Amino acid sequence: MSQMRLLIDTDAFCKLAASNVLDDALGLLGVTPVDCGRLPALPHMLSRGRLYNQLGVEICEEIRPLVAAFSLAPQPGDEWLDKLASVSGIDPGEALLFAAAAEGGLVVVSGDKRALGALKDVEGFAHALSGRIVVLEAILIALCDHLGTEEVRRRVARIKNLDTAFRVCFSPENPDPVSALQSYFRHLEDQVRPLNLWAPRGGNTR
Repeated sequence: MSQMRLLIDTDAFCKLAASNVLDDALGLLGVTPVDCGRLPALPHMLSRGRLYNQLGVEICEEIRPLVAAFSLAPQPGDEWLDKLASVSGIDPGEALLFAAAAEGGLVVVSGDKRALGALKDVEGFAHALSGRIVVLEAILIALCDHLGTEEVRRRVARIKNLDTAFRVCFSPENPDPVSALQSYFRHLEDQVRPLNLWAPRGGNTR
């Protein structure tokens, strides 16, 4: 039986899956779907509501079957969860993932920059999650190195308008998506200190 090693939030799951780079991204992080946990609400959000309307029927129907390969994220104890209970900017789903990752020594892939900005000031989390918070920009930098920039540009084209960084970095007018992604990543690193984000090897983010 596989031991859970990584948690992924709904935003990151949907954007990576819809771009057909989810398996590639997990591979770069050294895991497969059976090693990963997700939020309980994910399948429901791909069937109705704001996310369903945002992504569209075609994409939701395409990526919904992928959810089955992911286990539910573990329920953390009160020690870590209570620290996040009253923090503005961190919703209950993100709180569950951050607390479970801190408690279990897990990697967490997050597309919620607002939540990370709030998490940086919560006692204990910067140390507990040092180097184990993976943001989409870092994944895309690594994917460009692994798959080639033009291949990543081709794959993200269908959903680039759902994310500002995707749209700007992979616009047809931008000849160098990696440099743009590195700029976004450096800016985010500065915004979330003292949290230490996972950085792609050879990504030249500094």
